[in-house]
Amino acid sequence: MIPWERIGEARAPDGTPLGLYRRGAELAIRAGAVVLMSSRQHASEDDLGARGVEALGPGAAVLVGGLGMGFTLRAALDGLGPAARVVVAELVPEVVAWARGPLASLAGRPLDDPRVTVTVRDVADVLGEARGAFDAVLLDVDNGPRPATQQPNARLYGARGIAAAAGALRPGGRIVVWSTGDDPAFSARMAAAGLAVATWPARAHRSAAGAPRGARQVLLVGTRPAR
Repeated sequence: MIPWERIGEARAPDGTPLGLYRRGAELAIRAGAVVLMSSRQHASEDDLGARGVEALGPGAAVLVGGLGMGFTLRAALDGLGPAARVVVAELVPEVVAWARGPLASLAGRPLDDPRVTVTVRDVADVLGEARGAFDAVLLDVDNGPRPATQQPNARLYGARGIAAAAGALRPGGRIVVWSTGDDPAFSARMAAAGLAVATWPARAHRSAAGAPRGARQVLLVGTRPAR
């Protein structure tokens, strides 16, 4: 068995240690002992990006909250036109550095795409300042509406945070949230913010033939009325 090698380290604002690990060709980001993401299992992140931008117009504006390993960003870029623009809000600067360095080739160097702008900020702050700015907001922050590593992320998924996200959408825009499981209370908060709510099933990875496999996850969707 090839051992894991730590090749990068950082700290989240709340002090949680983050590490970038490599084992052979596999890469993983951990928060303490918890594996947040792995290069072997990213099908649901792909779905977040691809389905989150589905049927958007050629000049769509998209906000991605949480860079991770870049898979969501890559899938979103692949589904958008050349006139689109994507803002990525990532709280931890080392994660951005990893995405430009050892993780860059995993998702085809998405940060090199001229449509992308990266801001090292809390996505909740970005949403709070954006009014009707985005056609889609894609959130993959701290395992979804039930924060696992950073309790301050609860403000992103609470009633005020969802209201800010809804306000940042253009008419007909959508917010799509990656989650480890269904969350009726969160769906209720989206509905209370005036969003039409849906749940899309997702799986952690795919077989070599493309069949969905692994842990069952969900994408929680809220769509602003077109008028």
